[in-house]
Amino acid sequence: MTQWRKSFHSSDSGQEGCVELARLPLAVGVRDSKAPEAGHLALPVRGFAELVARVKRGELHF
Repeated sequence: MTQWRKSFHSSDSGQEGCVELARLPLAVGVRDSKAPEAGHLALPVRGFAELVARVKRGELHF
């Protein structure tokens, strides 16, 4: 069974929109915590690491 996790910071932020992550075989799963039944994205581990790095550097704006 896949174990989905979200940051403990998300409950303190006052925001309802959070993502959940899961370790999948050969990938990282990403899904909307408010709509887990809608499915998930499976990102290659390397691609997920690059995404996180780009967000931290401020290269992506949401």
